[in-house]
This record gives sequence, C-alpha cells and structure tokens, in this order.
Amino acid sequence: MFVDSHCHLDRLDLSARDNGLQSVIDAASDKDVSRMLCVAIDLQTLPEMLEIVKQFDNVYASAGVHPLHVSDGVPEIDTLLGYAADSNVIALGETGLDYFYQKDTVEQQRESFVHHLKASAESRLPVIVHTRDAREDTISILRRHVDTGVAGVLHCFTENWEMAQQAMDLNFMISFSGIITFRNAAELRDVVRQVPMENLLIETDSPYLAPVPYRGKSNEPQYVVEVAQCVADIKGLRIEEVAEITSNNFDRMFNKAVSG
Repeated sequence: MFVDSHCHLDRLDLSARDNGLQSVIDAASDKDVSRMLCVAIDLQTLPEMLEIVKQFDNVYASAGVHPLHVSDGVPEIDTLLGYAADSNVIALGETGLDYFYQKDTVEQQRESFVHHLKASAESRLPVIVHTRDAREDTISILRRHVDTGVAGVLHCFTENWEMAQQAMDLNFMISFSGIITFRNAAELRDVVRQVPMENLLIETDSPYLAPVPYRGKSNEPQYVVEVAQCVADIKGLRIEEVAEITSNNFDRMFNKAVSG
C-alpha cells in the first residue's frame, strides 16, 4: 500500500468527476494508494478543507500558511496550536521560505516559519517545509528553532544533496514528487540515489506536477505510484519495497496518524 504524503485535495478540479472527490479517492484506492495527507496553504480556506477531510477515514490534514500566502497575515502560534488539537490534523504547514516567487515578504515568511516551528515543538506535530531559492536561510532557521525530536519533512524536494544532508542531520525526511520523473531532472535523481530509504517519502503535490506519463495533466494521489516506481528504478528495489518503506516512514514521522 502507498501513502501520498503531500497533496491538495481541496485544490482539485472535480468538474469532470461525476462522483466528485470520492471518485478521486476510489481511483487512488484502485492503485493501492491507501492513505493521503491533505496539506493546507492558508487559514482562510482551512476550515473548509478540514470539513472535506473529515468525510474520509484515510485522509489526514495539516494546518498552516504557505510562504506565498503570508501577505494575508502571519499566523499566531496560539492559532496554529488550536488547529493542531483537531483530531484530523497530524502536521503543521506547509510553511517555509520561497524567495523565487516572492521576495518582498521575506521578513513575514521568516516570522511565519518560526511560528510554525514553535507551535510544532509545543504540539509535538511535525512541520511540512516548502523551500525554494532559500537554502541557507531555511537550514539556519531550522537549526535555531526546530525541535529535532519532532522535526518534519522537506516536501517536493528540488534542492541539492548538501541541503538534504543538513536537513537529515536535523531528523528531517526528504520527500520527492513527480519532478523526479521529468527528463531534465537528472541531478535531482542523483539526490534520490543518495538519500537513504529510511529518510525518504513520496508525494504527488497534486493537483500540480503530474509525473511522466501524465505530465501536463491535473495530478492526483493515484499517480504517487509513478513516483514510487521511479524511486524503485533509481534504487534498484522492487516497487513493493518502496511502498512498504515509505509507508513505514510516514507513520514514524506523522505518528499522530497511527496513535490517533
């Protein structure tokens, strides 16, 4: 069984799906994708997202503010802790730093990132980290503020091996998306090759970044199988091994999914 460790079910275009989100869940189940983590990007749409998640026993949620959404307001630590108490919420984020798309909110991004990390330490929920063009600042903030006993995951990883090592030294998982299947992602596949399987997660980040052979189409949790197959090919493993190991990694990192 596979776990999609990062998706945005509330962002899917369901206009072609007669049975709505249930058909997406069913399609994933048909591919042995048994569980998925629906990740928040802002607090405005979070209550609606939580209502969606509560309809499905095999879907978990996170709570947080994406770095590209901090212009709407930096979340207070107490607000994040309030959401962390929800039985369906097993992680905080996605949070982090994005200097590629938005450089005029750097200070707000950093403040928001720290707030998420402090709420993580108090709630004992791991953080989901988005980082782009901000390697040094991301690692620096993590070193100063993360509780390594809780840690988290660098999701949709596209950075270099050095950053992956630094994150893993802080007890972080490294999660790879469909990008690793792209023809121009040879350097990233080299990083996949070097990341130990006990530190590796797989995700879709759907509806974005559909893997080959679905590139250009709307992504869905069912396509995490293609990510797993790519990891298997790189590592010289059977896809069943990748499914088992990454599922166990997910349960170890997001332990509220098991204990809850």
